[in-house]
Amino acid sequence: MRKSRIVFALTLIVLLGLFASYRLLRSPSDLTKEQLIMEVMMQGIQQQHYDPLKVDDDFSSKVYNLFLKRMDNNKKFFLQSDIDKLSKYKTDIDDEINNVSIEFFEKANSIYEDRFSEVKTFYSDLLAKPFNLKEDESIETDDDKTSYAKDMNALKEEWRKSLKYQVLIRVSSMIDDQKKAMEKSDTVKEKSLEQMEADARAKVLKSTKDAFDNLAELDRMDRFNLYLESMANVQDPHTEFFPPADKANFDIAMSGKLEGIGAQLQQKDGEIKITSIVPGSPSYRDGRLKAGDVIVKVAQGAAEPVDVSDMRLDKAIQLIRGKKGTEVRLTVKKIDGTMEVVTLIRDVIVLEDTYAQSFMIDNGNKIGYIRLPGFYADFSGGGGRDCATDVKNELLKLKDAGAKGVILDLRDNGGGSLESVVQMMGLFIKDGAVVQVKERNADPFIYRDKDPNLVYDGNLILLVNENSASASEILAAAVQDYHRGIIMGSTTTFGKGTVQRMYDMDNFVNATYAGMKPLGSVKITMQKFYRVNGGSTQLKGVTPDIVVPDAYSQIKYGEKQEDFPLKWDEIKSVDISNWQPSYVESTVENNSKKRIEGTEAFKLIQEQANEMKDQSDNTVVSLNIDKYRERQQKLKDEKKKYDELEAKFPDINISNLSVDLDHINSDSTYMARNKELLKDLKKDIYISEAGNVMTDMLKDAGTTQK
Repeated sequence: MRKSRIVFALTLIVLLGLFASYRLLRSPSDLTKEQLIMEVMMQGIQQQHYDPLKVDDDFSSKVYNLFLKRMDNNKKFFLQSDIDKLSKYKTDIDDEINNVSIEFFEKANSIYEDRFSEVKTFYSDLLAKPFNLKEDESIETDDDKTSYAKDMNALKEEWRKSLKYQVLIRVSSMIDDQKKAMEKSDTVKEKSLEQMEADARAKVLKSTKDAFDNLAELDRMDRFNLYLESMANVQDPHTEFFPPADKANFDIAMSGKLEGIGAQLQQKDGEIKITSIVPGSPSYRDGRLKAGDVIVKVAQGAAEPVDVSDMRLDKAIQLIRGKKGTEVRLTVKKIDGTMEVVTLIRDVIVLEDTYAQSFMIDNGNKIGYIRLPGFYADFSGGGGRDCATDVKNELLKLKDAGAKGVILDLRDNGGGSLESVVQMMGLFIKDGAVVQVKERNADPFIYRDKDPNLVYDGNLILLVNENSASASEILAAAVQDYHRGIIMGSTTTFGKGTVQRMYDMDNFVNATYAGMKPLGSVKITMQKFYRVNGGSTQLKGVTPDIVVPDAYSQIKYGEKQEDFPLKWDEIKSVDISNWQPSYVESTVENNSKKRIEGTEAFKLIQEQANEMKDQSDNTVVSLNIDKYRERQQKLKDEKKKYDELEAKFPDINISNLSVDLDHINSDSTYMARNKELLKDLKKDIYISEAGNVMTDMLKDAGTTQK
């Protein structure tokens, strides 16, 4: 701890020195506030980032492309001629930064404002006339596959198709609702397709007006903040600029007060994206929302949904927040491009659900199972709970109950405390290096377990998936490098192997600039994680020893789907004392592979992964109502098949430990939540296969560290 404080102090001194030298260069009369923010942010990144990009023509081109994409992600405002005019700045942004100029931004912003005003005048005309929903035409729904319109007539045509698509979606939903209503009652008056089309157009007109009102609230400074964010994000996706208001939202998210549903949100490319799900929250307990999902609409109970596309993040958050016990309906775009309505009841985070919990599996052997949603710790020093201590206690309970092996479940565990990872690894080894952490131009610091006490020396399996990130990846990598256990799960883990630090830029300019404050904050990637074998966990994540089919396995996910992620690399390995398992690893892994290939449920999951890949690739959608509904019905049938898959899984014989029953039965709420959790665990095919793998491992019990 003392070493980390020294490093932080030295970092602070460097930053103070950096901005002290800056203060001598320019006076406030020479700068606008925008220019000051840009220069302070860029100097901070150049001095402190783990691997800063050289500010040159290549950097300029990246910022240019990213900023224009984020200004007009759907290509519904700029014309190709506008892009041609702006292209002369493509390799000039680096020069502008060096000269503290924002000419490119001013030009791009001016063109955008003009186009916004033009488009605003014609969308209502397009919605004044009925759409022919029987006409054979189509629309490309992947913005990355579209081009800028060549002229205003072409832009109007793109808007016509986009508005027709929105009407089509609503009409299709109306047809379904009418069909259900008529099945329940013979007094329901049937509406014609023409009547439904007119009703849908009226609703799309209102939602489009609301969307333009949202965009109109974004002023010049909001778009300049987007420009700064683009400069930061080309360094890596986790280096970010936060205007003062956005920093407040970030603080709310990090404190755990998470909008009533338990999802951390980020605004990117005009979309409200879910970045993580909080353990113990309504979203976590429901299970349908995933990191990477985009919230498209928000509705309060049965009220009409509000489109949050292009809405300010703080305004969208106000819609998602609400009183405990109230209903919110979220229309979300899934990673594969499909749409789903998720209804949640707002609630507080249930702390009990965020802690480590243990259960016993009996499949002929007694196998302990520990569920760990996150690497929590008491950062305030107030005597709160720590995950390493909790896992230690669960291990001791399992040993007392006669467990012959342990499965530690890190699926959907987004990480947390680094110190807790080191301590937790120490429960499974006598001592040794756990992870290397490297700063820029510095030798790596090796975090070691120095406690020779061994809490658990039996067979170990770690379950991971594509949402196992950061601290989860460090533990999985260490277990794998020591051959301490077997890692099972998705093709790879998330791949976030970096550490960030937040800086308030107000602290780094003197009183001369007081009139320009607040400047905002910058979050900078400062460190990188490396395994004891020398490889980074960044980008590649951890590849399990046993790969189990997963619905997301064919889709680009995690750090790999981000723009400009830091690359994978490796440094010198650290000498460690490997464990020598009594089982033959290759035999255990091959046995599992054969079982998986012969299991019908896993075959269906692999089929589902292939279907999701097809859906994400096939982004052209018919605007003919019959063909559209035919495709939607096919998707519904496929989804139903996979939704019913769980019912076909044989139940796992899993139960609470007897030592925990008094606590569980002391409260009806605890009892209800425990009943639901056990119901889910009994049908978890991944836990079932982990139990089979443990059975193979136990044929020759015991491991030793040499």
